[in-house]
Amino acid sequence: MEKSLIWVVEDDPQIAKQLQKYITRYGFEAKLADPFEDLVEQFCLVRPDLVLLDVNLPKFDGFYWCRQIRERSNCPILFISARESKMDQVMALDYGGDDYITKPFELEIVMAKIRSHLRRAYGVYANQGERTMEVAGLLLYPERLLLTFRTHKVELSHKEVILMQSLMERPMRVVSRERLLERLWDDQHFVDDNTLNVYITRVRKKLDHLGIAESIQTVRGVGYKFNVTWREA
Repeated sequence: MEKSLIWVVEDDPQIAKQLQKYITRYGFEAKLADPFEDLVEQFCLVRPDLVLLDVNLPKFDGFYWCRQIRERSNCPILFISARESKMDQVMALDYGGDDYITKPFELEIVMAKIRSHLRRAYGVYANQGERTMEVAGLLLYPERLLLTFRTHKVELSHKEVILMQSLMERPMRVVSRERLLERLWDDQHFVDDNTLNVYITRVRKKLDHLGIAESIQTVRGVGYKFNVTWREA
């Protein structure tokens, strides 16, 4: 993780250089996006371990570029934006982002989030043989960010993998919201309560794509329960 490459996609030169200077001070490598016409091509050339992505960009906004990157990679994407509305934050997560940091931000918090997402994305499974989790024929491949059932498969983001792991570890039992928040984010203080709902919705849609419906049950005031609502292959 010490040599991780952070790609800063920020069109304000002052903010971009400030982020680059601060990130490199902590032993990481930081590259700035330039120009902003074809960020996908740049992404493929840079091959970063994590992306800091502004929302307001020339030509296309950050939501557009996030979707384009997600078609090619599951690396962590952290949005940085002056737009503070809940709708913008929900859109960022729904389009594949892993976190949302509002401007003006504290550089210490940005670095803490960078370290946290790198640790969760690459540290947990580093240098281990491939592991799988299975519940009634539903197979989760954490290292491959893959969920399969019978002949169908869907790709997951890093946080979606952590969410599925947490639920599949305790099938037919309630997993509290507090436990899920703790597993997904190191510092819950900066996480909007609606953020977890967004990830639950995204995972439900992917389970629907596998032909598994209504398996994640909301237990009001407590958390969620993963029920086996399908027949094993």
